[in-house]
Amino acid sequence: MDKYDVIIIGAGPGGMAAASSIKQAGKSVAVIENDLWGGTCPNRGCDPKKVLLSGVQARDKIEQLQGKGFENTPFVNWKEIQAFKRTFTDPVSESSRKSLDNMDIKTIVGNPKFISDNEIDINDEILSANNFIIATGQRSHSLNISGNQYLLDSADFLALDEMPKEITFIGAGYISFELAVIASSTGARVHIVHHNDKPLKAFDPDMVSSMMEQMKKRNIEFHFNINTQEITQDDSKYTLHADNFELNSDLIFDATGRIPNTENLDLETANVTYDRHGIQTNEFLQTSNPIIFAIGDVLAKKQPKLTPVSGFEARYVTDYLLGKNTAAIQYPVIPTVVYGGPELAQIGVPVEEAQKDSSMTVKDLDTTNWFTYHRSNDPVAKIKTVINNKNQIVGASILSSDSSEFINLFTTFINSKTPINDILNQVMAYPTSASDLEYLI
Repeated sequence: MDKYDVIIIGAGPGGMAAASSIKQAGKSVAVIENDLWGGTCPNRGCDPKKVLLSGVQARDKIEQLQGKGFENTPFVNWKEIQAFKRTFTDPVSESSRKSLDNMDIKTIVGNPKFISDNEIDINDEILSANNFIIATGQRSHSLNISGNQYLLDSADFLALDEMPKEITFIGAGYISFELAVIASSTGARVHIVHHNDKPLKAFDPDMVSSMMEQMKKRNIEFHFNINTQEITQDDSKYTLHADNFELNSDLIFDATGRIPNTENLDLETANVTYDRHGIQTNEFLQTSNPIIFAIGDVLAKKQPKLTPVSGFEARYVTDYLLGKNTAAIQYPVIPTVVYGGPELAQIGVPVEEAQKDSSMTVKDLDTTNWFTYHRSNDPVAKIKTVINNKNQIVGASILSSDSSEFINLFTTFINSKTPINDILNQVMAYPTSASDLEYLI
């Protein structure tokens, strides 16, 4: 039986980062993966999605300048941009595993199962370790309805060889919003179906409403308060059925959420507690079995399940195991972004919460006609900032073409608790979104 200092289950960004750091500290490490090395994000998640969104952004710029230097707005050529995307994604899995092999980290393909507190069975071989790190991530949820075998998921969308003329997304979360914008840029007619009337429920409702108005102009239709009951197939078409509602499409995608990859590990045998939200850990990211840690999207946590958060947790656990840090994990304030058209970004204290707190002030501005956005004829740009009674920014919600970049500036100021007077003393490059900051606080 082989024994390691640390066995890591899952070779996504978190698992890869932890493996590298632990090996560099002179420890023996094995990494186990049952799918694509490198994880969801670079293979079939945020990275390929962002490549496809580059086509959306280019088209939008041309569309906004019609009659102002450009004529005719082309649709995105799906086959060509897919080919471009695959230049990024195709090498990822092999190169990720090779990078571990080059560090003399043991890499194993298979489905491990715990057989005791400190042992696993992988490919009929028993391995043990002083510590384990579970970083198995999450996967797309599947609706429990008749005909769910006809439903596709976000990974299927990102791998499409051809874009159909009409598609439907079930669920009104960030996945549907982002993929709908990508599909519409190719000329497809897009539907988003949701079981209630609260899309993107974690974001500011006013901003979401403004975002949806722009999406409707892209040939994206919203259908709310539709409780999908069945999917049927007729020749090459699919029909979504609900009470007094039917919708035909070439393809239907289930984007109703994601669930943690906890089954098949036999976590009960290792005395690891988990539920439908993921693995439960303490403030040191230890599971109920103290030698087993968990990081990334497989965790049951209130923090956003995002790639950089996984990396942050990997660094923390690595330092904890190496004795470099014995304090409880302290998360920074974390931004979240819907990469649509326009982009919607948010961080910190929500506007709705701040409006109920007399110690906070909300500044709400429509910046569409400010030079920063008017020069490129952007259709909408809005921002709300939340300021506390210590004269510090504690929250922001941004809707614009560059929200994903602009929100990072707010992230820095919020986490550093920079007083507004100190921010005003900064001189930013002009004209940029950052140079508008002095008027937004």
